[in-house]
Amino acid sequence: MSSLPLRRRRLAVVAAAAVLASVAALTACSPAADEPAAGQSAAADGFPVTITSALGDAVITEKPERVATWGWSTQDAVLALGVVPVAMPAYAYGGVDGVLPWDADAIESLGGETPTLLSGTDTGEVDVEEFVAVRPDVILAPYSGLTQEEFDALSKIAPVVAYPDQPWATTWQDQTTLVGKALGLSDEAEALVEQTDADVAALAAQYPVLDGKTFAYGANNEPEVLNLYLDSDPRVQLLTQLGMTLAPSVTELDPKAADETYFYGLGYENLSKLDSDVLVAYFGSQADADAFVADPLVAAMPQVAEGRFAPIVGESFVMASSAPTVLSIPWMLDQYVPQLADAAARVG
Repeated sequence: MSSLPLRRRRLAVVAAAAVLASVAALTACSPAADEPAAGQSAAADGFPVTITSALGDAVITEKPERVATWGWSTQDAVLALGVVPVAMPAYAYGGVDGVLPWDADAIESLGGETPTLLSGTDTGEVDVEEFVAVRPDVILAPYSGLTQEEFDALSKIAPVVAYPDQPWATTWQDQTTLVGKALGLSDEAEALVEQTDADVAALAAQYPVLDGKTFAYGANNEPEVLNLYLDSDPRVQLLTQLGMTLAPSVTELDPKAADETYFYGLGYENLSKLDSDVLVAYFGSQADADAFVADPLVAAMPQVAEGRFAPIVGESFVMASSAPTVLSIPWMLDQYVPQLADAAARVG
């Protein structure tokens, strides 16, 4: 494990991925690469390749050159693999001129130009004509809320890689793997996942106080309600990777336990029932965080009263933690984990 902080290692990973991708492309063009080894029918990343999702199959006939992305974070995996997409969503929330800071760094590192920025990120509604205009070879949306109607419409433009199971529930590891398969860069994707997992594990080892601590992860997106995220959500899974455990009360208080969802709303009148060692919640600004804890029912929560509250503050940090990826994890985690550990240290 390198002694470099995760944030600095991010650009090194992007640069290494770009080199690996170039080598893979050159190798694939050589005569020897076209001949399968004895006992093998084809290379692992040979085309055509079929990727099955919950909405249908994407049949990618040849290595894509023009890549478009949709959803909150797929462009991160594409950039980390050394490819600058021709189009990706615009991010008014957390971005600068529509581009998230870690994506801007990666594009600069790769010597690329800012892709066409697609509208609809805030509403989640796909503008099909925008995709038509950029002429993509493939549309990658494994972490998104695509509907069947949108999938079918986009599939008339190019193969669409949607989520394998539920919308907004694909882990960052699976997202990276799917993108790697679609781009013919499976080995590089696997290496990125392994390195990022190792980095998170090393960071967890630096803060053993986190191990076994329970947490609730929330967002105050509407008045008098704390939305709580379940274990199917990637932001929750990232904290469990650090050795923490989702508090049983989060599941027990879910009024829609039988429904397939990744969060639910808990009214402030029930906050006293939310038992956890640590409370995590995100806020677009410090003013929002201050307003949250100023509410008497929130202030009375033991997690808040005893300093066991670890807010994530700032739009960019909210985006980085809400949709963790091989790029956003290094950008935010080494800055947030010390704060999280400080809250965990106050337990008991």
